[in-house]
Amino acid sequence: MPMFALALTGGIASGKSLFGRFLANCGAQVADADDIVRAMHASGGLGTGVVASLFGREYLASDGSTDRARLGALVFADADARRRLEEQLHPLVRSELLAWKNSPPPDGAGRVVRVAQIPLLFESGWQGDWDATATVETTNAEIRIARLAGRGLDRAAALARIQSQLSSAERAERADFVVRNDGSADSLQRLAEKLLSHLVNT
Repeated sequence: MPMFALALTGGIASGKSLFGRFLANCGAQVADADDIVRAMHASGGLGTGVVASLFGREYLASDGSTDRARLGALVFADADARRRLEEQLHPLVRSELLAWKNSPPPDGAGRVVRVAQIPLLFESGWQGDWDATATVETTNAEIRIARLAGRGLDRAAALARIQSQLSSAERAERADFVVRNDGSADSLQRLAEKLLSHLVNT
């Protein structure tokens, strides 16, 4: 049976990763662009060379990995620095995601739904690579700020990350499916089940 490829995005701390886990639990094959980026910033990864070339070796940790806290403080305060970094890294991430998307499904797998979690899907202009797009959104900005605080960001840093992305309204307008994450985790799981059922039967 044919394969369906969905790109999943959403605002930072909107519940996108949890929704992706629910989709995986329901049988979707899920890849995360953030995991690819993390691997690139590990010691010996392609991202470390990019960071050192653009900003200097002071943005690397002692083990050769990217000092992501220091780099984050730079690129979320300096739009030009963020643009230069994305111009170098995004094509590498996109290439890996497309190789995964286009790899043959397992024999006898039936209809396969592959879901790629891509935080900056629309900002990067990658939506055309996928059969459809979905975004996870929450209307409560304070919840997002609180979640980011739990990741060690102060309010100013959290707001900088939120404001570096498209607004919720802009993502919702562009996406084929909009998932409203304003309820419980159980509610979000039911939405994942409903969406995956729709995709399997499309």
